[in-house]
Amino acid sequence: MKISIKLIHWLPRVICILAILFISMFALDAFNHEKTIWQQIADFLMHLIPSFVLIIFLIIAWKREFIGGILFILIGLGFSPFIFTHNYNMNQSVWMSLMIILITTIPFVIVGILFIVSHRIKKKNFSSSTKNQ
Repeated sequence: MKISIKLIHWLPRVICILAILFISMFALDAFNHEKTIWQQIADFLMHLIPSFVLIIFLIIAWKREFIGGILFILIGLGFSPFIFTHNYNMNQSVWMSLMIILITTIPFVIVGILFIVSHRIKKKNFSSSTKNQ
């Protein structure tokens, strides 16, 4: 496997893991000194549900790059209007809301595109290697 193929293979996986870790950090706001430890743990696990769903999608993408790529693109583009609207209602700033979109959802669109590119490159290299034999 060439260096560029290895890079295209691992880049979406690494970016996705980092993005999921970033999204998971938002679950830390569940810890509050006013609640019992069990309420805090329950709130923390509830806040981690999006991360668990993203991990499931990463597992799917790891096995089926094309399907996973489409899933990540749909997630990134599908949640962008909701996150934008929510943040715009909170801060009344279009630019700040757009920056939040860039930070939270666009990485998953990029990951989806990279998974599809990886699938296409591997498919192209596989078909060209079988023709040479």
